[in-house]
Amino acid sequence: MSAPLPFDDRPDEEAAVDADFVPEPVLPEPVRQRITALAAASLPGLPADEIPVALRRVARFAPNRRARLGGREIAAQLASDPLFRQRIGARVMTEAGDLGAAVTDGMAPAAADPVEVAALAYLGRPEGWRDLIDQAGEAVRAEADSAAVAGQVRDAEHRAARAEHDRAVARVEADKLRDELARVREELGQLREEYRATGKALREAQAAQKRASDLLATEKGRASRIAADHEAEVRRLKTRLADAEAAAATGKQQAKDARAVDDARLWLLLETIGQAASGLRRELALGPQDRLPADFVADTSADRPGSPERSRARAQDTDDPGRLDQLLALPRAHLIVDGYNVTKRGFAEMSLEQQRKRLITGLGGIAAQTGDEITVVFDGAERVHGLPPAPRGVRVLFSHKGDTADELIRQLVRAEPPGRPIVVVSSDREVADGVRRHGAYPMGADSLLRRLARS
Repeated sequence: MSAPLPFDDRPDEEAAVDADFVPEPVLPEPVRQRITALAAASLPGLPADEIPVALRRVARFAPNRRARLGGREIAAQLASDPLFRQRIGARVMTEAGDLGAAVTDGMAPAAADPVEVAALAYLGRPEGWRDLIDQAGEAVRAEADSAAVAGQVRDAEHRAARAEHDRAVARVEADKLRDELARVREELGQLREEYRATGKALREAQAAQKRASDLLATEKGRASRIAADHEAEVRRLKTRLADAEAAAATGKQQAKDARAVDDARLWLLLETIGQAASGLRRELALGPQDRLPADFVADTSADRPGSPERSRARAQDTDDPGRLDQLLALPRAHLIVDGYNVTKRGFAEMSLEQQRKRLITGLGGIAAQTGDEITVVFDGAERVHGLPPAPRGVRVLFSHKGDTADELIRQLVRAEPPGRPIVVVSSDREVADGVRRHGAYPMGADSLLRRLARS
């Protein structure tokens, strides 16, 4: 309920002569709002000169905004201006029809809305209008009380439903908790069993650890004794090593002295042989020869450069690379090379022509360094065209068709005089065994390849 509006219910003449007046009744809030709404709806229907100045602006508002925005001005004008209230009341009563006529007669139909009846009674001010407002207030209060009671009943019913629901939920939760308690008790029993088993295993592990610790202490003692024995043995071996090194130094010096004696004897022997050979050459009147034994073999048993075909490499030997240098250092040595046997081993990724060129070029460098006679032999199954001239000191031969380079190499070795140093380079075991029987020195292909790599 809001505070009563200071509306004056007396006729204008009595208000002018009598200063005493009856105070305004307390209007229920629904009645007050309905009075403002009826006045706002009837305001535009008044002539412009009958509308108070304070409400002329409100009268121009839209109908849905007039009561909301101008309600305070309308209520104040109704309370302070009885003439304006009478004019509004007359229009409202007329527009209310039968209900307005009944209210004007001081009657309130049973089926009528008490709020509407109170609002019309306030504006029309018929006889007994205060009673109508009081009745409307009591009806509104009764309706509010009824609504409050109904709300309380609904709240009570809702709370009762909630309580029943909560009891059901509590029962379900209690069942769940009882089940959970049973499960926890069962798990607790299992944990107790596991605890007892774990305690037993722990005690066994501690006992095993103690036994292991005792065994470890024993083993450490044994390891310490073994380490001491090892150190003593190392010291004894170091002493023996020092003695052996001293003996080796003494032996090395003795070997050096013996080698010096042997070198002196060898030098004396070579000087004697050289002087004897010079005397024999003068006695036999032998002069330098333009043709060598290998040339005769080349004329009868081989083709000169023209048609080689690379042979397949056979079994390989591994020789000391320094041995080849020692043999080539002998006077008047003759180096015979199994061509394709060497190139297949060292330059297999090249073509046959490139293999021949690389080998012949390398042999030319060896001939220039040593001054030795060098003959390289290739299989000659097919004709070879475009072969470059052989370097100085290098003889290039190809076997006849139907013959092999192996047979030609053996003929070259047999043609040499006994005692001349002949070196045959081939990894073919059959070739090596054959030339060794005729006094030649067989060497593996790897020794020549290493010698070419250094050139």
